[in-house]
Amino acid sequence: MTISAQTRVWFITGSSTGFGRTLAEALLDKNETVVLTARKPEQVEDLTAKFSNRALAVRLDVTKPEEVREAVKQAIATFGRIDVLVNNAGYGLIGALEEVSDEQIRRNFETNLFGVINMIRAVLPVMRQQKSGHILNMSAIAGFSNELGFSIYGGAKFALEGVSEAVQGEVAPLGIKVTIVEPGPFRTDFIGRSLDRAEQSMDEYQQTVGKFLQFLDKIEGTQPGDPDKAAQVLIQVVNSENPPLRLVLGKYAYSKFRKKIESLTAELDAWEQIAASTDFETAQANS
Repeated sequence: MTISAQTRVWFITGSSTGFGRTLAEALLDKNETVVLTARKPEQVEDLTAKFSNRALAVRLDVTKPEEVREAVKQAIATFGRIDVLVNNAGYGLIGALEEVSDEQIRRNFETNLFGVINMIRAVLPVMRQQKSGHILNMSAIAGFSNELGFSIYGGAKFALEGVSEAVQGEVAPLGIKVTIVEPGPFRTDFIGRSLDRAEQSMDEYQQTVGKFLQFLDKIEGTQPGDPDKAAQVLIQVVNSENPPLRLVLGKYAYSKFRKKIESLTAELDAWEQIAASTDFETAQANS
């Protein structure tokens, strides 16, 4: 398929719902080209029918490396390049660490962390050859300032952010950019369809994890974040000459982020005199 040199090719994981779907619709309305991936590609057939020359639906489960490689292969065969990779596929898991099962823990990390790693490793050779590209890794504010009950979900996002920080430095000389996206609560299906819950509930955690779960249930359907506005900001970031490493979305997330920085700074200052003195005396003299 021949596409205009003016249009970019966006590869979006988890395109059937949530941020992925909203972003795909916004891009197609702006005459961009989109590879829509989903475990059930028939869920995006309405978009491929409407934008048949600029939209490709591909079956993809990011936890299956063979499907990842095949999806990238189809994208290149169809459009010739991948300019932007949006690692959006993922889901939440709420429960105290003691409440969630082994299988839930492993499955969540497989999707939210290892699935993203699979995608990045598959797309980087393409972007290296192009000497250009932008990777957007969808994290969450819980990936910087975690919530009680998100030990696994937030832990996977924390790990993703660590990976992303290093990868950004590794690929910057190759013309490739990386941005970590940290949304707060947005009006998507995250709290409903996309939130797995611990297989058991323990009375001991009702005053901690239980309260956060009550908060999530209360705000479902009334979350302050607007996915349409977020999609426009993501496009603006990709258009930017100097995109941020971290993009915090929404007032809730900004408040959490700033409070975490203040807490870290206060703790660092309180213990600096004691903890920084652990160097060898010769190292201190030379510092």
